[in-house]
Amino acid sequence: MKQGITVQERLKDLRTERHLKLEELAAATKISKSALGSYENDELKEISHKNLVELAKFYGVSTDYLLCLTENRNHPGMELTELHLSDSMVELLKSGRINNRLLCEIATHEDFVTLMTDTEIYVDGVATAHFQNFNSLLEVLRGQVLSQYQPVEEDAALKALEAMQVQEEDYFCQVTHRTWDTILHAIREAHKDDTDSAPDGSNGMKLIRDAKKALAVPGSYLDVFTALMCTQLQIRYEKLSEQERTVLKNVMKKTPAYKDSPLSRMKRR
Repeated sequence: MKQGITVQERLKDLRTERHLKLEELAAATKISKSALGSYENDELKEISHKNLVELAKFYGVSTDYLLCLTENRNHPGMELTELHLSDSMVELLKSGRINNRLLCEIATHEDFVTLMTDTEIYVDGVATAHFQNFNSLLEVLRGQVLSQYQPVEEDAALKALEAMQVQEEDYFCQVTHRTWDTILHAIREAHKDDTDSAPDGSNGMKLIRDAKKALAVPGSYLDVFTALMCTQLQIRYEKLSEQERTVLKNVMKKTPAYKDSPLSRMKRR
C-alpha cells in the first residue's frame, strides 16, 4: 500500500465513488471528456485553473485535496490543537517513516474503538483487581477441595480449578490480538487487487501494470504481444502509425518469444 496517491488516482477515485462515467462528468462540469480522461491518465496533462476549481466545486472538496496536497477532504484548515496530538506524534506523522494512509485506515476501522478500549483497560489496570479476586476465589475453592477430599494431584476437579485461573496479560493479549487480526485482514482484503501496494520500484508490479495496459489494446493477441514488447522498449504503441504497427507485428511474428508463446496459438474472443 503506497503512502500517497497521485492526482490521477485521486480524480479517478472521486469519479468512481459517484459511479460516474467520463461522459456524465463532462456533462455535469462542462469540461470535455477528452480533457477529463487525460487528467486520469498515467501521463497527467496539466489541469487549467478554471477546470481545477470546477472539479473541486463539483466534488465538494478543496483544490489542495484534488492536488494531493492534503488528505483532509472534509476538514480543511483544522487546527492541530483540536486533534490533541503530542509533539512526538506530529513529528512522526510528518517524518514519512510510517504509512499515514495505512494508519488512517486502521484507526477508522469499525473495530478500532474496541481495540483502544481493551488496550486502555489493560494499560490503566482497570480489571486487575477483578482478575486477582477471581483467581483468589479459585484458590480458596482449590484449598477446600484439598482439605475436605484430599484428592490426588491428578484429580480432574483439581486440575479444572487450576485451569480456570486467568492471567490478565494472557487474556488481554488474546483479546487484542483477535481484534488486530480482524482489522488487518479487512484492510488487506480491501486492497487485495491493488497492484500498487508493492513498492513502486518492484519489477513484478511494473510488469503486471504493463501487461494490463497491453491487454486493453484492441485486436489480436499479436497486437497485445507487440504492445507489451513496446512497453519494455519504452515505445508508446498507441502513438505508432498503422504502417509502423504492421512492420513491428511482422517482426514480432518471427521472434521465438512469440512463436513459443501460447498467445500465438490462441484466438482472441
